[in-house]
Amino acid sequence: MRKKLVIDCFFDNFPKYKNGYAIVAVDVIRATTTAITGVSLGRQCFPVASIEEATLLAQKLENPLLVGELGGNMPYNFHLQNSPTQLESRTDLHRSMILLSTSGTQLICEFKNSEVTYIACLRNYISLIAHLQEFHSAVALIGAGARGEFRREDQLCCAWIAEGLISQGFEPEDEKTSKIVQHWSGKSVDAILEGNSAAYLTRSGQVKDLEFILSHVADLNFIYRLENDQIVEQIIPQNTAIVSI
Repeated sequence: MRKKLVIDCFFDNFPKYKNGYAIVAVDVIRATTTAITGVSLGRQCFPVASIEEATLLAQKLENPLLVGELGGNMPYNFHLQNSPTQLESRTDLHRSMILLSTSGTQLICEFKNSEVTYIACLRNYISLIAHLQEFHSAVALIGAGARGEFRREDQLCCAWIAEGLISQGFEPEDEKTSKIVQHWSGKSVDAILEGNSAAYLTRSGQVKDLEFILSHVADLNFIYRLENDQIVEQIIPQNTAIVSI
């Protein structure tokens, strides 16, 4: 069977991927990095698409931690920004996390009813390659666009996953996907520093999150998927070959 992959970003195209594809949601700066960091520490994580959804869910959970941003600002009554460093510094791991962001959690929630949705950032991209190549034949790598932009960090992460899959026999579905993979092949992670997201974190005094993202690359041997509205962790089986990039 021919194995295929596609890289995309914008919401108008999403319906065609909801059936027949394994979805990979990517928002490196910062929602998927924050979510994966929280779950890797042992915290439950529930992504939501709106403040209203966050409020309703908070009423059902016992003393949850409200984490997130809208338009870069932490919403009223939230406890933390959409920040992996702030989250990592906390010890109250018994508290479930409700995560809201401008684009990343909306992307994740858009695919709640898909066949399978994985969560990816630079921390787990190699482990995810190994899992995808073994269990799926059609993969859609979807970046969380912002203001009509397919952000550099998300292109890089999607391209690195795609390049690993191509080395295992997957074929790009279109020319756009091929060009993105070629553009980011061999690039350093520092290339994301030239993007608007990195500039925003620097300008707004949130450099620690940027430093965290740059220093945590391929350090988790787990995959993360959406299951019953919650992001859960799954270890890579010992007999699964990890792809070298």
